Amino acid sequence: METRVPIEELVTQVLDELKRLNYSYHCLCSSRSFYRKLIAFSREKQEKYFSELLGASFLKENYGFDISIHRGAMPNKMRTPVRRIRILGDYQLHGVIIRRVIKKPAYVKPPQFEHILLAYDAECERKNYSKRGMRTKMQRHYFFIDYITSRKLQDVNQITPAVLSDYVKTIYRYHEKSISAILTTLRTFLKFLYLNEYTEKDLSLDVPKPKKRYYPAIPSVWKAEDVKKVLQSVDRGNPIGKRDYAILLLVAKLGIRVGDLKALTLHNLNWNTKTIEINQSKTGRHISYPILDDIGWALIDYLKNSRPETYSQFVFVRLIPPYEEFGENANLHNIIFKAGFARNPNPKHEALNPKQIQISNLINAETIISHE
Repeated sequence: METRVPIEELVTQVLDELKRLNYSYHCLCSSRSFYRKLIAFSREKQEKYFSELLGASFLKENYGFDISIHRGAMPNKMRTPVRRIRILGDYQLHGVIIRRVIKKPAYVKPPQFEHILLAYDAECERKNYSKRGMRTKMQRHYFFIDYITSRKLQDVNQITPAVLSDYVKTIYRYHEKSISAILTTLRTFLKFLYLNEYTEKDLSLDVPKPKKRYYPAIPSVWKAEDVKKVLQSVDRGNPIGKRDYAILLLVAKLGIRVGDLKALTLHNLNWNTKTIEINQSKTGRHISYPILDDIGWALIDYLKNSRPETYSQFVFVRLIPPYEEFGENANLHNIIFKAGFARNPNPKHEALNPKQIQISNLINAETIISHE
């Protein structure tokens, strides 16, 4: 028995589902236009039902894109058309719109070194190293492991000072601060191998120690006028601007860390006492922040007029469906970059360069901003 529905009805169901999921008005309009062309194409081909073959033919004839032979990264201009074709296929098969998340393949550990890398992972976890920091460190370790694997080494005891010297030659084009960080990480890894008796010799002593130049740290406190300019540059006439403005105010006036901002829930907002009650993720201490008037009104504006309907208890969520909290490794750098760049599209002409700052640089700015 035929269970498929005609393509016109399928498109109607998909558009209704997109609307139910609170997709933007612009997305609905562009999707409706795209599917209208697909329906006309199906009538021209005398096809009553949607199929993957029909979708592929439509992409090939209208966009010159042959998805059947495509391999590699998807061209930017084709991501949306291909996504819309796949939405139809998913909904026809499963009755739902599946969120497709493209993830990088996990690192494949060489068999001869797998047990060592797993032991090092366990050691770092035992020492409570942060996941974000370990992600960078392990990537550096993988580069070294891949190098010694390419040299046909089967055991870490085959690593010699000459091998280390040759490895250092492969990174000499990097910035000297990157080289220093890579060698420090390598030194730590080799020390772990020696202390846990994977190697007979302490190879960490053979890692070169390049000379370090002095690089002054980026100031952690901005000038009051710079902070005000950044805050004033936020477009508060749209949902994203309302959310970003509330975030920037919380950081600039209260110095809340990014991790605590992402973990902030609706239950942490105590409107009766006008305080924000949280346990800091970094220190574990209980902290009570005051909800200043401008912060309170910014939060109210965001919660009433910007935050989408969602079951999430987190205060700040992403504004594209499905509406969830920010990712575990998100540092919200794009928010401060966007605000700084909007204020100053040619940063070379001013002291404040948003490409060189992170949102954490605003911490302690409460001391230089007068409360309005």
